[in-house]
Amino acid sequence: MKILLVYPETPLTFWSFHNALKFISKKSSEPPLGILTVAAMLPDHWEKKLIDMNVSNLKDEHLNWADYVFISGMNVHSESIHEVIKRCNAIGTKVVAGGPVFTFDHQEFSGVDHFILNEAEITLPLFLKDLEEGCPKPIYTSDIFPDIENTPVPQWDLLEHRKYASLSIQYSRGCPYNCEFCTITQLNGRNPRTKSKEQFIFELDTLYSYGWRGSIFIVDDNFIGNKVKLKREILPALIEWSKARNYPFLFYTEVSINLADDEELANLMVAAGFHMTFIGIETTNPMSLKECGKSQNLNRDLVASVKKLQNLGLQVSGGFIVGFDNDPPHIFEQMIQFIQKSGIVTAMVGLLNAPSGTRLFKRLKSENRLLKISNGNNTDGTTNIIPKMDPQKLLKGYRDIVKTIYSQKEYYERMKIFLREYRPPINKSIRIKFHDILALFRSLWVLGVRENGKRFYWKLIFFTLLKHPRKFALSVTMAIYGYHFRRIADTI
Repeated sequence: MKILLVYPETPLTFWSFHNALKFISKKSSEPPLGILTVAAMLPDHWEKKLIDMNVSNLKDEHLNWADYVFISGMNVHSESIHEVIKRCNAIGTKVVAGGPVFTFDHQEFSGVDHFILNEAEITLPLFLKDLEEGCPKPIYTSDIFPDIENTPVPQWDLLEHRKYASLSIQYSRGCPYNCEFCTITQLNGRNPRTKSKEQFIFELDTLYSYGWRGSIFIVDDNFIGNKVKLKREILPALIEWSKARNYPFLFYTEVSINLADDEELANLMVAAGFHMTFIGIETTNPMSLKECGKSQNLNRDLVASVKKLQNLGLQVSGGFIVGFDNDPPHIFEQMIQFIQKSGIVTAMVGLLNAPSGTRLFKRLKSENRLLKISNGNNTDGTTNIIPKMDPQKLLKGYRDIVKTIYSQKEYYERMKIFLREYRPPINKSIRIKFHDILALFRSLWVLGVRENGKRFYWKLIFFTLLKHPRKFALSVTMAIYGYHFRRIADTI
């Protein structure tokens, strides 16, 4: 068998970092971890090629070469996926499709020969067995959550590593919380399933042996879902591993805000090499938090929790949402003030959407308030729901938030607040790479010479050099992120 694994093109979004990647001459922020893992589950004697459309062009010669095209993705990739399927159908190459977008919305995609839904550890072997026997079915699905201790190491030899700003691994699946708008519990369950300590370290050894040095995104839905195992096994082993190799990787991941309640766990993460976390803050309105089931964010000072993590050595990027049924008219100004005060530099604010399969989708469908299938991008100024708030007021308020927090004045001021609060660990080695130097000079030219409002950039540069010289590289990086966010905000 000749198998072409295709990862579709990601559109221009806040999280694509497309405009920022140009500063370091990279093509994509992270690799297609899921489809690389699927590749490792296929028979070793099959020929395999990977085309990540975010870093390489998908050519007809690739499609003609393949017996099957395996494609995976999320809702945000739907437009690109439809185009790939159309091209495969035109030349008669069979299509096998799996991943989150197909698990929830496979009926939206015509032209697929075989759907491998849910988690591949269960459904892919069933397909492979039937394929070998000459009787593959159109759809394979399962409601079983597999033990991921048997999941193979992703097939990294298929990847062009140098085209990526970071690499990725997975430690766990599932989240103990059940937010109404989130697909995670439907996809991966509420009981976090973890890999073993030996398995996790072996995956790190694999990346290390390939010569990778730099950022690694641990893609877990909630990395701290099983705190006991982290504190007793995983993080102590990771600290030992990182220290023995002079900290070759910088880790970042997703956690819930209650990490701020466990200083021991946060300290262990920092000691292991974690430098950043993404946290779903969602909203400053308690009634909206109750509405969406975000219980872990209630009854706490959210700004204090964020600043505590910053003080402990963890940068906090945050997700925010407007458009809840209980949002008051002044929610937009409240959110602007919260984001500025918190020092969350990378603040992703989106309109509430209802992805297929979520509790929110089911509730709004019963209320006849769904407009369409979600496109997976809640930061483009569109929504698939009929909100309680006047839609025009909601859209205007959303635009006001984004335009304000990413304007140069407010963005650079927020950076200064963060730089004052953030206390980076002092025991980590700092490796300056060529692309870091390239990014600095490009930022000096683009942000300090060409862009309007350049005076704010230069004020930040001199502020950092005078007050926080150890954080200079971080300051330049975040300034570059801001350039990307402003370009995206201009399109909303």
